[in-house]
Amino acid sequence: MIKVLMIEDDLELAEILTEYLEQFDIDVETVDDPFIGVPTLSTKEYDLVILDLTLPGLDGLEVCKDIRKRYDIPIIISSARHDIDDKVMALEYGADDYMPKPYDPRELQARIKSLLRRKPDGKNSKKESKTSKDLYFDEEKSLVFLKNKELQLTKAELGIMKFMLKKQGSVISRDELIYNVDAINEDSTYKSIDVIIGRIRHKLDDNPKSPKYIHSVRGVGYKLVQ
Repeated sequence: MIKVLMIEDDLELAEILTEYLEQFDIDVETVDDPFIGVPTLSTKEYDLVILDLTLPGLDGLEVCKDIRKRYDIPIIISSARHDIDDKVMALEYGADDYMPKPYDPRELQARIKSLLRRKPDGKNSKKESKTSKDLYFDEEKSLVFLKNKELQLTKAELGIMKFMLKKQGSVISRDELIYNVDAINEDSTYKSIDVIIGRIRHKLDDNPKSPKYIHSVRGVGYKLVQ
């Protein structure tokens, strides 16, 4: 049986949809409080989320964003909000489909089946922050890891590593680091950037004469590779 979590404060609509979907072996559990919705996903395995956008106390777009940050699970937006900006933002935040209310329950059933055919492994498994690469930035914890071990970094070092990992493979100028890393003062000198890079290299055990991760680009800045 397909298990669905519906985050919806219109309980009358939720009941209608639940009864209809049940005949197609789709079991729906409804939560009307958005603050409970995301934690509920950790209590059992669900195949899909149906999410309303107009919820009490918390916008559904934020709920969508939070779910996608934490879980790999299909999300269908079910909303009376027809504004194109809401649709675009929902999809950008990780929703897989958007159904403007009112709609026929038959269409919802068809979209659920279609979506799960395309994502057969769409259980609410937690996202893994680990990657096949040595260095990675864990968005949820806001930490940098080297070979799955947390690096102890200052705010400036963390900001630089986060930016360099985002732009890895590209040459990054010192000016880019100064103006894109919040923990670095805009009055900082190139020398101060070089000093911070030196500290990071030391923590990475990265020999500047034969670097594995942070390469110097003469006259420009640095490039992170892995």
